[in-house]
Amino acid sequence: MWGAVVDRDGRLCALSASTDDKAATWPGSRAIAIAKASTSNAFSSDVAPMSTARLYTLSQPGHSLWGAANGNPLNPLCLGAADDVTTGIGQVCGGTIAFGGGLALYKGQIRVGGLGVSGDTACADHEIAKRVRLAAGLAPTGLPSDEIVYTAPDGPSPFAHPLCPNTFRDGNKIGDESPAAGY
Repeated sequence: MWGAVVDRDGRLCALSASTDDKAATWPGSRAIAIAKASTSNAFSSDVAPMSTARLYTLSQPGHSLWGAANGNPLNPLCLGAADDVTTGIGQVCGGTIAFGGGLALYKGQIRVGGLGVSGDTACADHEIAKRVRLAAGLAPTGLPSDEIVYTAPDGPSPFAHPLCPNTFRDGNKIGDESPAAGY
């Protein structure tokens, strides 16, 4: 797994992998983690946190933010090799991702940046990011939730994200992705 942190201005502050053999991770997850951190920071405010998971449905065809993931490309100066944890530090990397794994970081009710996690399913990435943010003491207080919402267990919502294989929330399994059909 890769994790990335950006500050309130969107500058990449930290980048890390969950293993000493960083080349064993998905190389694409490095850039995705940066983009998730940037997205959650860029779409959140001091009054409304917005996780990348909550952007999923809004960014689909026919919804109010259709195409949002295409409007903010990742800065190529932030791309690095699979074992590189320094390229991009201090840069505004940008990128927009509209699936789980990105959360805004808060001190109380003040947005201070964003966290992005990538390397598993979008559902698992969201859960891990949530746990990291909570452990770091950077979850928002007194603000609306930016928790991932799934239609099956939670009901219809404009913020719904599809279930992934083996989906868990707060340590409890809540379902699995529907089997593929139609081809």
